[in-house]
Amino acid sequence: MNEASTHALAVLLEDDPDAAAALAVQLRVLGVETRYCRHAHQLVGEVLAKAPQLVVMGLAFGEQDGIAMLRRLAECRYGGRVLLLSGVERKVARIAERLGEALGLNMLPSLDKPMRLGELRDRLEGLEGEATAGPPEIRPPFFHQQELERAFERQELILHYQPQFDLASRRLSGVEALVRWNHPEAGLLVPGDFLPLLTAAQGRLLTRRVLQLAMADAAHWRRAGLNLSLSMNVTPDDLMCQELIALVREGWHSAGGAPLVLEITETASMEDELLSSEVAARLHLTGLEVSVDDFGVGFSSLARLQLLPISELKVDRSFVSRLHEDLQDAAIVEAVALLGRRLGIRVVAEGVEDLACLAALERYGCTHVQGFGLARPMPSAEIMALARGASPLERA
Repeated sequence: MNEASTHALAVLLEDDPDAAAALAVQLRVLGVETRYCRHAHQLVGEVLAKAPQLVVMGLAFGEQDGIAMLRRLAECRYGGRVLLLSGVERKVARIAERLGEALGLNMLPSLDKPMRLGELRDRLEGLEGEATAGPPEIRPPFFHQQELERAFERQELILHYQPQFDLASRRLSGVEALVRWNHPEAGLLVPGDFLPLLTAAQGRLLTRRVLQLAMADAAHWRRAGLNLSLSMNVTPDDLMCQELIALVREGWHSAGGAPLVLEITETASMEDELLSSEVAARLHLTGLEVSVDDFGVGFSSLARLQLLPISELKVDRSFVSRLHEDLQDAAIVEAVALLGRRLGIRVVAEGVEDLACLAALERYGCTHVQGFGLARPMPSAEIMALARGASPLERA
């Protein structure tokens, strides 16, 4: 932040006057004006009247706790940033942060007491001059259902591949297929821009197209001497589709080579015990491999893992990204890696941004890694060059 700036306004809700005074001094050093509130109703009034760029509040105070206040801020359609002063168990602070995000609030990582000026400066980077007159504008989709139909007809839905690396060999070992829409006017769109608009029929059509494109690219790589495992995201409905299984039998197993891994999210795979059992049986008979994506985010039963022929667990990026900052996140990654070793399956750490975490991931027992710090998603044509060049792991 520019310390000379005095344009930003923060409203502070804290039941400890001494802590509030100390924080107000630190904010003033950073060029942020503060207004102090000791009661929840005062905070709401200040937010409505002053539209501050920042709300800073403790999680435990008076009769109304900070989590309840997050709902009040969301009801007020507050559009600025929210910084929580935890002073409580880290798990509780994380729950509050996730709730605020789910409510549409712009949550900053919480700050432990006592506050340090350097940490506060990092949290507030870019705060000055932000407008908070109302909630962020929600831009409606600029394309219609007919455009999606034409996208299929014109083959505008293409694939990029997220590289995956083997920690033991330090080399490229596989790729994850990621769909993109090469829109003629808007450019390259990521799944979040269009997947929510797909009908059930279009969703099945998309899965079939992704599988066909990915298998064609993998066959091209094999002919060039590169044999990579191929992962793709599917839904439980996809796994029960006879057509998908037939496509795999004809297009992948007949060619041999590295495994085809179907990724399902932890929550989707654990919702229905009967469905999980049926999926497990059919996948085993078909010879497919299954990966549980985003493992550790949901509240699954570990016993339920026995119902699926799991070949791989993918540790969610939210744990990997905070590996060196949060001992609890590090413990979760280590526990998942240990679970993978005991089950005899691969453990992939997602979201590797900082190569400094690779040593810890390898020490914990993770077998594979992927993330923007190693390589970003790329078109099929660039995969060969990545495989032939120096491995990003060699820089670590």
